Amino acid sequence: MMNDDQLLRYSRQIMMPEFDITGQEKLLDANVLIIGAGGLGCPVALYLAAAGVGSLTICDHDQVDLSNLQRQIAHTTRDLGKDKVISLTESIHALNPDTHVNAITRKLKGEELAEHVKHATVVIECTDNFPSRFLLNSFCVQHGKPLVSGAATGFNGQVAVFNAKPEAPCYNCLYSDVDEQQLSCSETGILSPITGVIGTLQATETIKIIAGIGKPLDGKLMVFDGLTMDVRTMGLAKDPECRTCSS
Repeated sequence: MMNDDQLLRYSRQIMMPEFDITGQEKLLDANVLIIGAGGLGCPVALYLAAAGVGSLTICDHDQVDLSNLQRQIAHTTRDLGKDKVISLTESIHALNPDTHVNAITRKLKGEELAEHVKHATVVIECTDNFPSRFLLNSFCVQHGKPLVSGAATGFNGQVAVFNAKPEAPCYNCLYSDVDEQQLSCSETGILSPITGVIGTLQATETIKIIAGIGKPLDGKLMVFDGLTMDVRTMGLAKDPECRTCSS
């Protein structure tokens, strides 16, 4: 049961009939796994903490660099050289000290990653490379966990939700392993607010999934163009030959 401080802190969400106290309690009981504490991971984690997600497990093995500060909004100049996860955790606790953060400053692999996926309510992919995405996707399929995926580069971004249901597509249905040559932000550049747009969309989808409200982007891909402000949403089909979810 929520205390008086929590009822006041989350009152603007609780007053929405679709959300109500039931939705808030679901957030407080949730454990969200976030892989990546950079351009996407920062707004994702901050908004989920602000919204009242009870526990966040955040994994990133990188440190804060000067070039990160243009878009990775949880980090500041005084955090240069600090582990990104530690910097992000400090920003989260400054915003909401009640949010429990499990900060992992190394790259999770194999069974250790699988174990964290297994115990997560929702998994959020905020990385910038295909091998990590494919691995995370495979564990989400294996353990039946919803995966909220995001990507941003240049003026563009995209968000997709894979709910790990037998009839639904997975990330590997959308992108095959031959796509591993995708360029990163350090190679193509990125407009500062684009990561914020995509990260907040990921946070919104995560909250909807946890609270059981609205219509998440299950089996859909939303594509955002920051130059034209065009937003397109496309349905995704399950690949009957996908080696991850169709075996």
